[in-house]
Amino acid sequence: MTEVIRRHSLTAQAAYHDLVSLLLDDAVSDIRGKPTSRIRGGRTYWYDRYRIGSDMKERYLGEDSDALRARIQQSAILKQAERSRRAERARLVRLLRGERFLGMDGKTGSLVAALAKVGVFRLGGVLVGTVAFRVYEGQLGLRLSLDQTATTNDIDIASFEKLSLALDDTVLQSLDEVLGDFEFTSVPSLDRGKVWRWQQRNGESLIEFLTPSFQESEGIRDLAALGVSAQSLHHLNYLIAEPIPAAAVYRDGILVRVPRPERFAIHKLIVSDRRRNGPDRAKATKDLMQAELLIAILAEDRPSDLSAAFEDAMERGPRWRERIGRSLERSPVSARLIQESGR
Repeated sequence: MTEVIRRHSLTAQAAYHDLVSLLLDDAVSDIRGKPTSRIRGGRTYWYDRYRIGSDMKERYLGEDSDALRARIQQSAILKQAERSRRAERARLVRLLRGERFLGMDGKTGSLVAALAKVGVFRLGGVLVGTVAFRVYEGQLGLRLSLDQTATTNDIDIASFEKLSLALDDTVLQSLDEVLGDFEFTSVPSLDRGKVWRWQQRNGESLIEFLTPSFQESEGIRDLAALGVSAQSLHHLNYLIAEPIPAAAVYRDGILVRVPRPERFAIHKLIVSDRRRNGPDRAKATKDLMQAELLIAILAEDRPSDLSAAFEDAMERGPRWRERIGRSLERSPVSARLIQESGR
């Protein structure tokens, strides 16, 4: 099948990217002490180092980049403009709603906002699944329909186990408490004391924490920074490598992180095949539809990114090639677009 691409106006796309920029400014506007860099595992991370009484505290700010360093240098100026920046964010969200952005519904948005407030995305969490797919509405200027985003209110958050440990920082409040405020209760797992999923008491929503598996088995791992356990999954390392900042369109905007759209598209090909003959086979069609839509717009706007992501996945081994190949057999248009993007 071929997904029809409908685009938001250039005004809406500009407003969205301005919103992301303002949210990134906010992320460093509350620096309390001296910004300090730390090298861990060959990577450089920035922290806000400040004193409370006789104790020194460090709050993680993000991985080193030119953009982050520039914002850190301007943090004092950014702090002074905090109120006006918040008003501008609210104006941009109103504009996006007027441009018929779907954004996040109230239940999902309020929960994602609470998770962001305690530091889930600052500390390595990445939105995955259909909630992340909806965020590409702004990233790619896609005008999404309800049919294309039809889903439950389930939320999936992934993070690297080693990164979570290396950051040496934790969420501001227990996620069990945060989720409890939204009437979520933990779902017992086979590994005693390991909790990685929460079910809302009315049964409407589920939130799960995931992490890449680098072993043959897909067991339960710990995410130290988030204070939760996570279900490890194969292929997930490919999806959440090099995530990008994004804005969830809700209230005056929420800063989140999502996978790169080209990786999301190729990963959905893998997931669709993996689910096709299992208990989640009903979701395989939705996975393939999301992959097809992203591949179609990326083939037009970012063909080099799409081609590079495809080649990366195909070079990871025969099982990867088999799953991607079987999905592309079901979607010959996507197969052709990927092939053409590499020319």
